[in-house]
Amino acid sequence: MNAIKIEILGTGCKKCQQLEANAKEAVANLNLTAEVSHITCKLRITNYEL
Repeated sequence: MNAIKIEILGTGCKKCQQLEANAKEAVANLNLTAEVSHITCKLRITNYEL
């Protein structure tokens, strides 16, 4: 099974910090192999492509 990549896009506010924590907790609870990263750079968020 391939690793999952989860990217949280946000400036670092309390809500996006909580979202990152929730994502990490969900990954752990589901025993998934996943990389959770938090992108806070406004330029990178603006230019983000799916």
